[in-house]
Amino acid sequence: MDGAIMGDMAPLMFLGLVAFLLLGYPVAFALAANGLLFAGIGIAAGHFDLSLLQALPERVYGIVANPTLLAIPFFAFMGLILERSGMAEDLLDTIGQLFGSLRGGLAYAVILVGALLAATTGVVAASVIAMGLISMPVMLRYGYDKRLAAGVIAASGTLAQIIPPSLVLIVLADQLGAPVGDMYKGALLPGALLVGLYLTYVFAVTLFRPLAAPALPASARTLHGTALLLRVLTTLLPPLVLIFLVLGTIFIGVATPTEGGAMGAAGALLLALARGRLSRLQLTQAMDSTTRLTTFVIFILIGSTIFTLVFRGLDGDVWVEHLFNQLPGGVLGFLVAVNLLVFVLAFFLDFFEIAFIVVPLVGPIAYKLGIDPIWFGVMLAVNMQTAFMHPPFGFALFYLKSVAPKSIRTGDIYRGAIPFLVIQLIMVAVVLGFPQVVLRDAPPDASSVTDIPLDVDPDTGYLPAEWR
Repeated sequence: MDGAIMGDMAPLMFLGLVAFLLLGYPVAFALAANGLLFAGIGIAAGHFDLSLLQALPERVYGIVANPTLLAIPFFAFMGLILERSGMAEDLLDTIGQLFGSLRGGLAYAVILVGALLAATTGVVAASVIAMGLISMPVMLRYGYDKRLAAGVIAASGTLAQIIPPSLVLIVLADQLGAPVGDMYKGALLPGALLVGLYLTYVFAVTLFRPLAAPALPASARTLHGTALLLRVLTTLLPPLVLIFLVLGTIFIGVATPTEGGAMGAAGALLLALARGRLSRLQLTQAMDSTTRLTTFVIFILIGSTIFTLVFRGLDGDVWVEHLFNQLPGGVLGFLVAVNLLVFVLAFFLDFFEIAFIVVPLVGPIAYKLGIDPIWFGVMLAVNMQTAFMHPPFGFALFYLKSVAPKSIRTGDIYRGAIPFLVIQLIMVAVVLGFPQVVLRDAPPDASSVTDIPLDVDPDTGYLPAEWR
């Protein structure tokens, strides 16, 4: 085969993956098939070492034996049980009563409940669907602007992407070789700031367009005085205890993320039992959905491993590094380029697919540039939120449309999502420009790097074994 063509094997392999995805093949199989196809071409042309494929069984075993990934089914199961226990409905009703006398009170309630659900369930679909079913009819009944209501619900649901125990943070930590607990700690302040920006936007709307978010009439506020305070206490206490049980034990070092997830799953079962809302059917459905999600993640990770191994065997890592080295701006130029790439891919791929395709390609370059993996991972997680809010393929928009009243058109949902999409991009810029938002002791500039040695221990450090 022509030498020039063989020298372009890596970019051809990447384009081949794009072609597989555009043809509609499942991502896991597209990654694996594309990798094996180009391995065969490379072997036939003498450009790929067949012995490299002997590493595949060990890599696959390493995936299924990875204790970090075990946290994914625990947190997914916890979220699905809580979603079916009626917690979202109770929280929305209670906090809606608490803020109902304010303009935009229902919107504030949706955002705050979205944050609480994110910290307990970590599942975007569950949050968006629950809040869409419960709060959308109420907001429309009391005169809320359709676009504002749709945007608030969709955006609040995506908080599950950045607020721990986010599943994408677990995946990114695994892909970057970083501790999940540190990734969770780094994401806390950006998540809180994003909630604050959402609340600020709603407040601005109430100032300039008061009719778009009116207060609840007195007849709709059925709880007052001591009754309302007691209702807030009894409704908020269980999820707050669960949040501490999961995140608090992880942050203080008592439990690993996997152990925290196991406690959260057990706590969710007890909470559902206490509410009398745990049937055999609900338990079976939650277990089935958890199995499907976990299998989906594992198969994509196996496919990604095959693709990455062959891609590196064809000097793809050298090609990607050379590509990014040509960019101006050094570390900042690299970070801007990666964020633009993730933003564009979010139009077509979901966050799992982006994490498993992009991070293995750019992670080693970030490491060589000395970029802190926690900062890098949280930045990507904030950016990946946009995958749920992008018109026309944002999943949160589809989830909301599936449960929205017929009076809500698709165009209303798309237009309502745009301001919150802009807010998410502003948050990406904040994390990029101010590393100390993620790394509390970081110097105040975007060129912050770490001093991790190249021979870092893969069991305790930040460098995945396959990058060494």
